[in-house]
Amino acid sequence: MTLVGVLSKHGKHYAVTPFFEPGPRVEVEKPRREGVGDLVEVGVAKGRRFRVVRRLGRPDVARDVLEGLMLHRGLRRRFDPLVEREARNADPSREGRHDLRHLPTFTIDPPSARDFDDAISAEALDDGAVRVWVHIADVSAYVKPGSALDREAFRRGTSVYVPGLVEPMLPEALSNGACSLVPHQDRLAVTVELEFDGAVVRRTAFHRSIIRSDARLSYPEVDALFAAGETGPPGLAEARRVARALAEKRAARGALTVESSEPEFEFTRDGHVASVAASESTESHELIEFLMIAANEAVADLLEKRKLAGVFRVHEPPDPARVQRLLEQLASLGLPTPPAPEHLTANQAGELVEEAARKVHGPAYTSLILRSLKQARYSAKNLGHFGLRSERYCHFTSPIRRYPDLICHRALLSAIGFPEATVRASDLEPAAEHCSQRERDAMTIERAADNVARALLLESELFKTGGWQREFRGEVRGLIGAGAFVAFDGYEGLLPVRKLRDDWWELNETETMLIATKSGMRIRLGDAITVQVEKIDAPRGRVDLLPVELSS
Repeated sequence: MTLVGVLSKHGKHYAVTPFFEPGPRVEVEKPRREGVGDLVEVGVAKGRRFRVVRRLGRPDVARDVLEGLMLHRGLRRRFDPLVEREARNADPSREGRHDLRHLPTFTIDPPSARDFDDAISAEALDDGAVRVWVHIADVSAYVKPGSALDREAFRRGTSVYVPGLVEPMLPEALSNGACSLVPHQDRLAVTVELEFDGAVVRRTAFHRSIIRSDARLSYPEVDALFAAGETGPPGLAEARRVARALAEKRAARGALTVESSEPEFEFTRDGHVASVAASESTESHELIEFLMIAANEAVADLLEKRKLAGVFRVHEPPDPARVQRLLEQLASLGLPTPPAPEHLTANQAGELVEEAARKVHGPAYTSLILRSLKQARYSAKNLGHFGLRSERYCHFTSPIRRYPDLICHRALLSAIGFPEATVRASDLEPAAEHCSQRERDAMTIERAADNVARALLLESELFKTGGWQREFRGEVRGLIGAGAFVAFDGYEGLLPVRKLRDDWWELNETETMLIATKSGMRIRLGDAITVQVEKIDAPRGRVDLLPVELSS
């Protein structure tokens, strides 16, 4: 963990006060250029002395703070020179590749995306079927097993995305350069070719290919085309037809659908947070999602049938005890609860979660459903994917940002005539466990960064408007013994029980409501509540609230 703090001067001496965690000031050597009040990174000088390594910016500028947070959380924020050199000098062979540059090809990504690892081609066949090509960046052509580049990619395991910044798994020369499927440039790919009769895959083929994207589309652009009834670039209408059929099939087979969204932040030019909004899953998102799932399933089928050295993306059914707990929680809130036998089997537990997800809506309640589920992970063994209702599933479609996808690429290529060094069978499970842990670490950092960005935006808004007395109408989204987590206007804060009226509050057995022991007043999950902001600790992403009005 890197020390990040604010530089100060005390007489003739300089010191740095930790910014993200409480701690003593650290005396540092006289800095060369950094000034008092700057947010800085601290390193070890000779002996046990400390020095300022570099200036990160100002502690009131969101982008500078988030850069510091990534360092504080252990992200390197740079690659070793050898790794950078290998990335720049990679010169992959084009021999044996299918030339698919004649196919009309497009990408669909967020407007701000820079690493394009998937592209789509599609055409209607004479018998009414549709042929779809899912092109994925051929990262394995550039990242050779055993190289310094490969070792560093494995160590990182995944890219980490925080508001406005990214810690990439691969150097920019590859992630945003040679591997990115940018328009009007020849790119190396691994292509999954799928023939669909409705939602049924009747033929599958795999190719190492050369492609050339014709159109770089964004999700909003594609949604606008759909809303206007326009066909868009060649292949988009056919891809849409397949995605719709796959969506119907997914609903019919009972795939789990739980409402959730991620925050999307906008920044000003000088690095301050300008706004935050919940992301939306629109038809354009689902088009890409369903085609990527189909490609991942096709590769997973091959991995299992050929017993290849790949890793599966597994999501095991929920434990019956956790599902029984979920039903008790929903019942305590008066929500519709599916009938359950006294002793649940694993299959029954899964079916009950699916039924609850169909009946219960709203983020306060769906969070209960999510907590009843096991976390998806990587495994050398195929254990199926409960959430997708898929018998075999892997991650294959994002090798620029996920190492498990690169493992699966190498396994696939070794099976279709390209000699690739694959992971030894005895090393697959340790590799899967490592990648699962790196994913969890990334999620922890991303959540912390989201909280910091929200806190900085809220603090800025309240100072600009002088609105510290402003009242917010919110909803209780979570409960602990110490208080209630309240979501309001895109923010979230903690309303401590010590700030509630003169009473003793206890969390009930199902952890769905706080109950005042004297008055009997209750604060339940999902309740509307009016609050004010008392205090903001932006470096830790914490917002403390005061009660104004409780609904019950």
